[in-house]
Amino acid sequence: MPSFSAKENKHPSRNIVFLLAIAFSLAAGVISASAQAKPEPKVLLKEVDNLSDFTGKDFSAVFTIVTQKPGEKDSVTQARVFRRDQKEQFLILILLPEVNKGQGYLREDDNVWFYDPTSRKFSHSSVKENLQNTKAKNSDFTLSSFAEDYTVASMNEGMVGKFPVWVLDLRANTNEVSYDRVVLYIRKDPTMLLKREDYSVNGRLMRTTAYPKYVEIEGKLLSSQILILDEINKGEKSQITMAEQSVTPLPDKVFTKAFLEQVSR
Repeated sequence: MPSFSAKENKHPSRNIVFLLAIAFSLAAGVISASAQAKPEPKVLLKEVDNLSDFTGKDFSAVFTIVTQKPGEKDSVTQARVFRRDQKEQFLILILLPEVNKGQGYLREDDNVWFYDPTSRKFSHSSVKENLQNTKAKNSDFTLSSFAEDYTVASMNEGMVGKFPVWVLDLRANTNEVSYDRVVLYIRKDPTMLLKREDYSVNGRLMRTTAYPKYVEIEGKLLSSQILILDEINKGEKSQITMAEQSVTPLPDKVFTKAFLEQVSR
């Protein structure tokens, strides 16, 4: 135990006041540091969006999706995805299964088109639609825009496994998104999305998505493995893996109906 000299003990009240002042000062410093450590929610969302934003470059990759349903054989869907984030363009070309090979989705201006090489016709689609017979949606392969499409209803701290996270409860401010409410679990350091929960308009949990693996490309972080659980049809899930990622410039024709018709032959 620390001891005080007789001289120091002449004014015990002063010592107490002095020690209390230090204690309050330290506490204030901790509170201040804690407040500074908590990011502004909108800034954090923009940081998450920027992790996979290739504006100024083109991006392409091959995604393999293995979908499991109880009592059924696993199905495998493979697609090559082309993105030009600066113009919010994308093209998704189906490679597998063979029966669907050549089908594709194209975002042209504000329209999303689905192309069927059998009928050789285009029909209106949406980023909200599931990709083939999987649990993934077209929006899962495009640039995320949480900061633009959602308003933060609340922000709290939590854990995903052993990782401290920020938990953001988001509400849609546009009807163009796939889900009205989304809850994001964002790792604190480094910043990366670890989990998301998607809810319907009436508040029912529809999907839970986990992002266990990431790869770095040109200073960006992209999910190389994604697990999507169907919360309505229990036991149904899709696992997505990414390969052959590239930022090689693409010709303008890639993001046209003519190109999709050509490569689907």
